Amino acid sequence: MEARFTLRDAHNHPYPSAAPGRFGGHAKSRIYGRLDCRAALAALARGGPYARHRVFFADEASAVSAGYRPCAVCMPEAYSAWKTRRSG
Repeated sequence: MEARFTLRDAHNHPYPSAAPGRFGGHAKSRIYGRLDCRAALAALARGGPYARHRVFFADEASAVSAGYRPCAVCMPEAYSAWKTRRSG
């Protein structure tokens, strides 16, 4: 199977993959979320530089290990837990 996608690993290094990622992220803001996130889809629809910094992860653990935080819009429970851990 041909590698058609570029994903990020737990060290935030890109690697080729035959399967698409399950989570999308933004390299500048270091936020990850679901692929159907309304905030990310709105940013993509507006155009501009957002798409240039879009990255993808195979799973949530890779995104977290790479230093990304959960999106408050599409992953409110994970975001709340992240925020609690950070302030505690």
